[in-house]
Amino acid sequence: MNRKIFINEIGPRDGFQNVNDFIGTDVKLNIIDGLVQAGIKKIQFTSFVNPKAIPQMRDAKEVVVACLEKYKDIDFYALVPNLVGAKIASECGVGKVSFVTSVTESHNLANIKKTVDESVEELSRMLEMYPSLKVIWDVATAYGCPYEGNISDEKIINHITKGVNLGIRTFTLCDTIGIATPKLIKERTTRLMNEFPSCEFRIHIHDTRNMGMVNTLTAIECGVQNVEVSIGGLGGCPFAPGASGNTSTEDIVYMLNNMGYDTDIQFEKLLQTAKYTKMNVKGNFSGHHINITNDCRVQ
Repeated sequence: MNRKIFINEIGPRDGFQNVNDFIGTDVKLNIIDGLVQAGIKKIQFTSFVNPKAIPQMRDAKEVVVACLEKYKDIDFYALVPNLVGAKIASECGVGKVSFVTSVTESHNLANIKKTVDESVEELSRMLEMYPSLKVIWDVATAYGCPYEGNISDEKIINHITKGVNLGIRTFTLCDTIGIATPKLIKERTTRLMNEFPSCEFRIHIHDTRNMGMVNTLTAIECGVQNVEVSIGGLGGCPFAPGASGNTSTEDIVYMLNNMGYDTDIQFEKLLQTAKYTKMNVKGNFSGHHINITNDCRVQ
């Protein structure tokens, strides 16, 4: 197993997008500052989406400009759903983006308002128009769909093949509704890594059934080195009925650090950032450590 694990913090995007009350730009930047001070080097700091669809992201430009000016050594990336988002991201100086599509047609229509083929065509045009952008393809519903249920390995392989044919080599496997089990994570992730040995696979697990920790660890034991997690376990998919929060950054870091994995993250500083987030953001938190007082915290 690889002992080096890269924590990809997605709270400032995936965590914030479901929060109804607008989070002040200063609060967002304070949270990102705390994440950086704790040692996190990979951060999905916003998404360039229509603010009418997700009002929380209406200050995306301000967040991006402030972060890129302040931190030169952080691997920032943003989510873009279409060509318009890619254009704005590129103009703001963002060099890496996530582009999300679903394996299933029904979820892609609910989430992106396009068919899968239309999304793939959009990605193809984006790659042609903005060749300098590094693209991570987020594969939503990789372990199950809220509308279509279980999906086959062959369907996912066919989906990822479309990205490979476009030149994509980094994919994030998303358990969008938290339906996966360690058995499914192990079997499917291992097969995909064997089918596409030249590709990097990341993992993004929702914690709907309190399986986030064990499923993420299972993926790590399969050889996955990049895991996407959210501070405080904040967030979830707004277009997946019943999906709850993401897997908590501080819980994952606590587990991995104490298992001997190398995350380069200071847990105590991360925990303070998680508590600050809970105090200043009204959202759905699933992280366990943010509810532990200093007096009873395990050292």
